[in-house]
Amino acid sequence: MIKALLARLQQKHRTISFPKAKPELPERFCGRPVIDSAKCTIDCNLCVDNCPTDAIKKGSDSLIIDLGRCLFCAQCAQDCPANAITFNRDYRLAARSKNNLILSRQEMKLAVALDKKIKSIFRRSLKLRQVSAGGCNACEADTNVLSTVVFDLGRFGIQFVASPRHADGLLITGPVTENMQLALKKTYDAVPDPKIVIAVGACAITGGPYINLPQVHNGADKIIPVDLYIPGCPPHPLTILDGLLRLLGKLK
Repeated sequence: MIKALLARLQQKHRTISFPKAKPELPERFCGRPVIDSAKCTIDCNLCVDNCPTDAIKKGSDSLIIDLGRCLFCAQCAQDCPANAITFNRDYRLAARSKNNLILSRQEMKLAVALDKKIKSIFRRSLKLRQVSAGGCNACEADTNVLSTVVFDLGRFGIQFVASPRHADGLLITGPVTENMQLALKKTYDAVPDPKIVIAVGACAITGGPYINLPQVHNGADKIIPVDLYIPGCPPHPLTILDGLLRLLGKLK
């Protein structure tokens, strides 16, 4: 016991100061893609052709990147001979609609808070049931780590619960496989109203690398309504936390 106490004193305070202070991100962190239309003058189509999930299209005057499909593999940035696509270190990626995940020249519209009535119910205490709808466990791992001492999700009044009947909403990962379709629908029905649904990761938003395969349903909103989309493959824990706090009106 004494050794444990001494070790804890040596470790000091380990919970990050976010959102009061800017977070420290890993050196190789790959954030939001940035399109420099002025540099995209070569009609090579390398980024479009090589994207594994068809997340990149060519618009009339600019490239278009769908963050809901993007795996953040940065293959497009490596392939582009003109360096027209780069990835910055912005971890803020969550949006309330799929349309807001489409990037071109305009600034991304980040997630806004729930309406006043619903926010007043969930702002102080939000209980979520996590559903892995056929995920590979990457998004699940980055979701689970939010409960550790480093992120301490509970300090914001957000907790994961074991039963949907004790939950205020669902946090879904995975592309919703055929075998998980009914289970997801039943879990959603078991959550009492009012309820919210959060789709985490490219799989839960559009199907990710499994998009359009006959075994999957290309994301959660094909089965149930979704209130918040958090892109990534997997999204960084800070990206997930940022999205949750924006949904609850605790960030602007």
